[in-house]
Amino acid sequence: MSGHSKWHSIKHKKAAIDAKRGNIFTKIIKELTVAARIGGGNAESNSRLRLAISKAKENNMPQDNITRAIKKGTGELPGVSYEDFTYEGYGPGGVAMLVTVTTDNKNRTVSEVRHLFSRFNGNMGEAGCVAWMFHKKGMLVVDKTTADEEELLMQALDAGAEDVKTETNTYDILTAPEDLETVKEKLEKQGITFTLAEITMVPQTTIKLEGKDAQQMLTLMEKLEEHDDIQNVYANFDISEEELAKCE
Repeated sequence: MSGHSKWHSIKHKKAAIDAKRGNIFTKIIKELTVAARIGGGNAESNSRLRLAISKAKENNMPQDNITRAIKKGTGELPGVSYEDFTYEGYGPGGVAMLVTVTTDNKNRTVSEVRHLFSRFNGNMGEAGCVAWMFHKKGMLVVDKTTADEEELLMQALDAGAEDVKTETNTYDILTAPEDLETVKEKLEKQGITFTLAEITMVPQTTIKLEGKDAQQMLTLMEKLEEHDDIQNVYANFDISEEELAKCE
């Protein structure tokens, strides 16, 4: 299973633990604020803000929190000024990694990200060193127990999706980034539900990891995503279910 799907599957199992950490709300608030600052506070005309609001609601964020974050982004309320950055590097076994951050202190964040890479047998690289290995896509994840593969494939393609990937426990529907919301809405009208809907970076090729490299890779992913400034981590690793069981 490729890195983006594998990691989302692992994170889904850890959702309750992540929620207790409290950093989910921190990340969502930052995304709401930046999305509103860049594209305005009207969700109807700001697709990035729409996705952020949807994620906030999925995580049961109170409406007051959502509204305040948006108003801080538009300048209606005072707030911290956040900026987006993307860092590139290599994880254990030469895995290509993209790390997107939203921070009010770039120097602090890059230092902390570099430390995490080196701590778990990875290293940060120059801008452009691995970005070419990924394609930006919309992704809708469907639990296998809730849909028939052939029927879902036809429905997804009819709705405008580019492809449907079969993973161990899920079907991953891939779309052009700009088509994500349209495809999602069309499939929802047909009764299809999703465990995840987001814009992601899909690797063109994957690197199979085993043993120590697999363990270090999963630990690095987890530690990076625990960081409040890090919004997303994308990687092109592939770990078998058997190997994953050894790491848990």
